[in-house]
Amino acid sequence: MIRHLVLFKLNEGVQRDDPRVVEGVRAFEALGDTIKELRSWECAWNITDRPIAYDYAINSAVDDTDALRRYLEHPAHQAGVALWREFATWVIADYEIRATTTG
Repeated sequence: MIRHLVLFKLNEGVQRDDPRVVEGVRAFEALGDTIKELRSWECAWNITDRPIAYDYAINSAVDDTDALRRYLEHPAHQAGVALWREFATWVIADYEIRATTTG
């Protein structure tokens, strides 16, 4: 399984209640019910007030690299990304989820 993690930083002067941001959030919230490749889907606003914190996060999982590619190419994902390009920058990490043992 692959974890797809994205952290968004709103551009200078852009607020959460900006209509473009509201539309972008709605678009991303809908992806979990729209794209079949997604095994898990979480997206939410950061709740801490620290200068190094990003503003919005997506935490999701897909089965494999092919599923990740299909998700990234999906028209609904591409539409959401196009919205966010207008008001934010972001960083991404995609990594394998491995079972761990403790003890």
